[in-house]
Amino acid sequence: MITAFKTVIVLLLLFILFSLGRAGFAMIRGEEGGMTRHLGRRVGLSALVLVLLVVAMAAGWLPVNPRPY
Repeated sequence: MITAFKTVIVLLLLFILFSLGRAGFAMIRGEEGGMTRHLGRRVGLSALVLVLLVVAMAAGWLPVNPRPY
């Protein structure tokens, strides 16, 4: 379960990087609305990753480091 969840997170992060690259190419080419669409998708996926991580930590699916003190 943990390995599958981590794999999903890594794939989402790779897709976020891919979307950032597409936004850069759209900016260089001067496409109308292309850069905005890709950056919006990136922000939405980043928010999804954060929500998934918080839910997984709250549910106990991901072990967290103990407090250092």
